[in-house]
Amino acid sequence: MAKAGSLGPSVWAASDGRAGNAAQVRAVLQALGETRRWIQIAHIPGEGHRSEPLVLTPRAPWTWLPADKWPSPLSSLPKDQRALLTPPWPNVWIAAGRRSAPLTRAIRELSGGKTLTVQILDPRIPPENFDLLVTPKHDEVEGENVIQTVGSPSYFAPDLIEDAGQSFADLADERGKSAIVILGGNSRAHTFTDAAAERLESQLRVLAGQGWRLRITTSRRTPVPIVAKFRAMADEIGARFWSGPEDGDNPYLAWLIFSDCAIVTEDSANMLSDAAWHDLPIHIARLEGRSKKFDKLHQSLIDHGAARWFGGTLETWSYPALREADKVADAIVKKLLQQYPQPEMGGDETKVAAPDWLS
Repeated sequence: MAKAGSLGPSVWAASDGRAGNAAQVRAVLQALGETRRWIQIAHIPGEGHRSEPLVLTPRAPWTWLPADKWPSPLSSLPKDQRALLTPPWPNVWIAAGRRSAPLTRAIRELSGGKTLTVQILDPRIPPENFDLLVTPKHDEVEGENVIQTVGSPSYFAPDLIEDAGQSFADLADERGKSAIVILGGNSRAHTFTDAAAERLESQLRVLAGQGWRLRITTSRRTPVPIVAKFRAMADEIGARFWSGPEDGDNPYLAWLIFSDCAIVTEDSANMLSDAAWHDLPIHIARLEGRSKKFDKLHQSLIDHGAARWFGGTLETWSYPALREADKVADAIVKKLLQQYPQPEMGGDETKVAAPDWLS
């Protein structure tokens, strides 16, 4: 049994470095480390814990093959990354993105099945290759070990929420007719065209004229001319605007906390899911382009009651907040406890420390 204050299970998290995939891995990692969960699994002895997600970038020709056909998957990695994947193997491995799936399979095999492997996003191979497979409901992947999520796993730690609330406490006085506007950008499925920008800009100007307090933020994918357009508009109508450090401290979380509803462009599952985590009424703003995958995502959010299409007006309504990272973390805890049943606790051994990567 682990001694009081010990680390608990070791966890490795990995992604291909893409912002969206990395965000989902981090969300599940932080949800797993929440104190109420960690207390349940703190008795598990772990070695070689990694506090930060690994960025793994496998190369061709491996990446040309299906995830279950890679010969010697670790050899696909650059030498410095390959050197990171050595024993002792972790108790839990969490990875996101199709290119990480062969590495998840490899870790499961190399650990002799002792590592609980969690794969996020559809790898397009059978779920049986992993201990848990986490996929959006709209991907329609089914199996006994499949966790279907509405949108992406999002998570905001209580201490981060408290810090954001204190740092931007002035926003608390601006509740009522306040809206966060989250702008995405170009992707495989969508394009933030000038026409889409002009349409949205016109709609936002009308809302500002109706007394709505707008807080506008952009993403890494927002085209530079679009950023400039909405920055200029924000100055003209008295809206708040943030696009990077040049605009001060990042208010994103505070704006989610202190807004009454959200306008989110349709191109990002993560941005939509962030707003749904905070149970904000979501108004989905159209860009140019379509895909069946995103059509199903949007419909799943609409069916949940989280979202409606944005037509130029704003409404407020209520629905159950989407806490999908919590659902995944609970499933991981359940699996771990099957492998490592809780011992009878007593005396000082009931005192356990939260993982240091939550601080």
